[in-house]
Amino acid sequence: MSQHVAIGLNAVIVAANEGQPKVLVVKHTTETLLVQQGAVSQRTLPSNSLPGERDSNNDLKSREALPFGPFYPERHRTLEEGLRSWVAEQTQQELGYVEQLYTFGDQGRVPGEELGGPRVISVGYLGLVNETTIPQSLQGHAVWHDWYDYFPWEDWRSGEPAILQWLKGRITEWASAAEIGKSEQTSRLERASIVFGLDDTPWNGRMVLERYELLYEAGLVAESPACTDASQAIQTGRAMTLDHRRILATAMGRLRGKIKYRPVVFELMPESFTLLQLQRCVEGLSGEELHKQNFRRLVESKGLVETTGRTLSQTGGRPAAEFRFRREVLRERQALGF
Repeated sequence: MSQHVAIGLNAVIVAANEGQPKVLVVKHTTETLLVQQGAVSQRTLPSNSLPGERDSNNDLKSREALPFGPFYPERHRTLEEGLRSWVAEQTQQELGYVEQLYTFGDQGRVPGEELGGPRVISVGYLGLVNETTIPQSLQGHAVWHDWYDYFPWEDWRSGEPAILQWLKGRITEWASAAEIGKSEQTSRLERASIVFGLDDTPWNGRMVLERYELLYEAGLVAESPACTDASQAIQTGRAMTLDHRRILATAMGRLRGKIKYRPVVFELMPESFTLLQLQRCVEGLSGEELHKQNFRRLVESKGLVETTGRTLSQTGGRPAAEFRFRREVLRERQALGF
């Protein structure tokens, strides 16, 4: 018998507040979450089948989700139009730059599928905005969070994150488990070396998804069915419902790669800014500290910005010149980034 398939739309909406990357999430009860995903009724779905942080009674304390909703062919002319309508309804956020991210369709990604609910295929999108205000009517429902709250091991701006050595130890223990056999041990250790930089392998900032998936497989994040230690899961970042943290990881890796060859970072900047503000934004997205003079030479040599003729007073220093993005460069050249 064929299974019913439903199409979902998910949005990773990113802003940078003073150079700190933020992601917009919405909070759901079990009831609103089930209605929103178009799964089965709450009567047939145990509430504890939804992943996330749990209290002492094994009930979910928080169901943070990316803005999302079903695609209605009779209502939505395009997928992107449907996405924008759900984002506006749930967050009152008007999206500017939007690009399609990936299609997520793994079996069992939505609770209730095994109980006769639809197989939900979700189309993920990445949206960039330069405002982090939340309307008063949505206070407590829509929230901006630091995206490193979800992936604390990804922020290298002040050197290697403190959690990383602990994570490497747990990953090595999992990869070296005696019961899995030599071949599987070798395979796991190779993957761990590549994505977590073991054995002096260089750290690749774009492999956000690969690192999260390895932690999921090892049972080190709250969303994983293999996670048996709640205190351990708290150390590995904020949980999200369903597979939304995996979608966020996909978006982070995409954006980190994209800023190297396209000037998308300016979608996150106000109309005018200082070069230091621009550098802090790039550092926040990449998770790496940049050399100030090298960064400025790069920006100037590519003609990405132009002066506004104004200066901005800075506490404890000289006034800094203000700049704006030269949108003409989008027509002048094809490959521009940092």
